[in-house]
Amino acid sequence: MDKAYTPVGTLALATETLRGVRCIRLSVRTDETTSPERQREADDIAAAALGIDFGEGDSLREAVDLDVSASKVGPFERPQLGAWLKRPDDYAALVFWRFDRAIRSMGDMHELAKWARKHRKMIVFAEGLGGTGRLVFDFRNPMDPMSELMMMMFAFAAQVETQSTSDRVTGAQAAMRKMPLRWRGGGQPAYGYLPAPMPAEHGGVGWTLVPDPVAVTVIERIIAALVAGKSPLTIARMLNADGVLSPSAHWAAYRARTKNNGTEPAESTTPKRKPAQWRDKTIVKMLTSPAIMGWKIHRGNPVRDDQGAPVMAAEKGILTREEFDQVGALLTPKPVAERPPVRKDSGALLLRVIHCDGCGSRMYMNKARPGKGRDVYQCSSYKYGANCEAPSTVRAEWADEYVNSEFLRLVGPVQITRVTEIPGYDPQPEIDATVAEMEEHDEQKGRRKSKAGMAAWQKRADALETRLAELEAREKTEPRREVLSTGRTYGDDWNSADTMARRTMLVEAGARLMVKRGTRGGWRKLDLRRVEFTITGDLDPAIEENVTVADEVATENNPNHAPTAGASAHRNLTPNALATAA
Repeated sequence: MDKAYTPVGTLALATETLRGVRCIRLSVRTDETTSPERQREADDIAAAALGIDFGEGDSLREAVDLDVSASKVGPFERPQLGAWLKRPDDYAALVFWRFDRAIRSMGDMHELAKWARKHRKMIVFAEGLGGTGRLVFDFRNPMDPMSELMMMMFAFAAQVETQSTSDRVTGAQAAMRKMPLRWRGGGQPAYGYLPAPMPAEHGGVGWTLVPDPVAVTVIERIIAALVAGKSPLTIARMLNADGVLSPSAHWAAYRARTKNNGTEPAESTTPKRKPAQWRDKTIVKMLTSPAIMGWKIHRGNPVRDDQGAPVMAAEKGILTREEFDQVGALLTPKPVAERPPVRKDSGALLLRVIHCDGCGSRMYMNKARPGKGRDVYQCSSYKYGANCEAPSTVRAEWADEYVNSEFLRLVGPVQITRVTEIPGYDPQPEIDATVAEMEEHDEQKGRRKSKAGMAAWQKRADALETRLAELEAREKTEPRREVLSTGRTYGDDWNSADTMARRTMLVEAGARLMVKRGTRGGWRKLDLRRVEFTITGDLDPAIEENVTVADEVATENNPNHAPTAGASAHRNLTPNALATAA
């Protein structure tokens, strides 16, 4: 019998080299103190002393479970160890570094011991509790109960040690939560941030959060789409169609790269679950959480210092408070009455632009069958139960050509400008959020029974009061705009745009074409007495100047010149629409 070890029990049956499985587990892959390499080294030393062989190459017997918590996932549920436990005939021994690499509860250890006794296996721990000597539990003799008894006793001690460790970790995390810029690690940060070593100027100890350039680009794209009027659902579909990783998938990819020294992991033959997709709720939750400003969040509420100010997890947030409030306003649901009706797009240039003069309602295109006439815009009031006394119909190509000509005449030479919004500051949204937090905190007062508990409650209440007083003392500043020329004209953009883009320009410019009912004989060309084209909005001064100059030049060259009959010019874009058109 091999005398290189003293098994726990009365009988040791090792007479030859044993086939073993080297078992490695890690809760957090970046934990250097319990790295897989360290565990392998300890397991190999124990195995060599006990005559246990793990094989090599393609025949290597090893169970490596990374990012697996022993307190949440039992031995039989772990991906690799669980697979080996289902094949007990392939080996005789399991070798772990320490107890906490195998189990964290007596219940799990009891199940593992029952399995070892049933299949007559040896379980080895390279180091005992607290780093003491090697422990060997030999279940190959089914008549010997000592191994199971001793194993359960050690499991009880391990569970007590685990609980003490958990309490210490919980206390340390609570203290770390109050430390500015200190990231506790061990979890997924808010989308847009990545963990990084603490800079030397801030102590150089532990980890902090820094903006993730890739995710920040995605966030900027989402906000730009919101500004352009797209809904969170539309944006989510757009991101999924473009293959942009969702927050959870992005984090998983980052973790995979960090585990492979910055390189993408090799493709596995194991079937993978489809990564989580972007959803509208994901976007709303991400952009409305104060975590995007770099604030620390605990149980849904901001972590605050003794003065009530939010504790930062990052030196610089992705969004400022002002930008956060502006994005929140974009995500505020509009009343149902303000939502435009959803209709199938006919591809008509003048959709939402052309109106019937008889009733003021919109006109819609009626497409003719191929070879059976021409497309027309017609009053459709009858479809909505209204009675138009003078319903109008006009040939689509005539109306399109007329609007094309008039828009370029009035707006074409006007320079396009880009408006940059300089955000102001309104403390009211944060005041409202802090008041809500205070009201929630006040509800907890009646649950405090101890003096220490009341003191902790009062400390947070005082901090919230202090923060409210500070916010109320701040002045509200209005946003302002800076207008810059783009070097392009509306005519440039119009000539290079497709039909839908031209329609967008017309709608944003406030263009409106009123069409009166036709008269006899008006079927050969457009009767200009039937139409009135107007543009209303902030471009009015520029258009008036353009029209005035054009008329003066035309009058000098031709005293008989007169503006196109039926055209009016009250026209402008809002600053936001200007930025969109640019």
